[in-house]
Amino acid sequence: MADIVAGARVLVVDDDEGATALLKRLLVREGYVVDTASGGASALAAIATNLPDVILLDVIMPDVNGFALCRRLKNQAATRLTPVIMVTSLSDREPRIEGADVGADDYLTKPVDAGELLARVRSLVRLKRYTDDLDSASSILMTLAVMIDARIGHTEGHCHRVANRAVAVGRRFGLNDDDLQTLKRGGFFHDIGMLTVPDHVLRKTGTLDPAEFAIVKSHTVAGESLCAGLHSLQTVRPIIRSHHERLDGSGYPDGLEGDDVPLLAQIISAIDLHDAATSLRPYQRTVTSAEAIDVLRRQVDMGWRRRDVVEHCAAVLQSPEPHPTA
Repeated sequence: MADIVAGARVLVVDDDEGATALLKRLLVREGYVVDTASGGASALAAIATNLPDVILLDVIMPDVNGFALCRRLKNQAATRLTPVIMVTSLSDREPRIEGADVGADDYLTKPVDAGELLARVRSLVRLKRYTDDLDSASSILMTLAVMIDARIGHTEGHCHRVANRAVAVGRRFGLNDDDLQTLKRGGFFHDIGMLTVPDHVLRKTGTLDPAEFAIVKSHTVAGESLCAGLHSLQTVRPIIRSHHERLDGSGYPDGLEGDDVPLLAQIISAIDLHDAATSLRPYQRTVTSAEAIDVLRRQVDMGWRRRDVVEHCAAVLQSPEPHPTA
């Protein structure tokens, strides 16, 4: 338990000074670092100063309803993964339902049983530590994606542009938040399989021979395999594998046709082609954005791409930056 609690910070939000003092004393005795706030405004200020591992949140407060504050915290990127335990004297069924609806992670009724409180806080601190570890791993992978772009020869910011623009296209399709998050990650990781392609092939300025082209094409399967053991990237695997497929079956690695080509992979493919074509590279002629969009439209006529995908991409690419992200 000591390893879990060590350094863990708990924010107690309650306008009842007696209840706050009791909870703080109980938690400090167990080794937690405890901050307190008497209402919504002071809670937000405390969170901005020191992001807690767990928040104990009263429901009834003078300046803001605890449910409203919880909803706000769960809708903000910085705090949406911070566990919130609603602590209240309300014992009816409806408040519990409302607490779950606004994203609360747990619910305790006053008077709080000390053993139950400590067990639930400890469990959520453990969950927060796992989440933080995943965030760290994600940051490392993001850095790796940028390094891969540099190795391939993409211009600085390529993966960020592809990710942001793909999300914007996804919004035009009305995709849900999970799909938008997958598009964002797909923008970063679609070419992760290029790690397996030798330098002499990547840096060749002339035409690739059939054997070399086969090596390059293998990056789709290799990339999917690299992500197979990463839970957070499971939804991205179809993008990694299929972003070079064509609707007429002439793409690779599986020769998929029509609707068998995942929509998210089609979006990433179109945005990636545009960015690559309009970026300065020593081995190709750089084209304008309009010319790259014309290429995409010709590929629609050739049966390679969906027209709605290309037109949504064109609308995003012709709009002012920056584009919204998931």
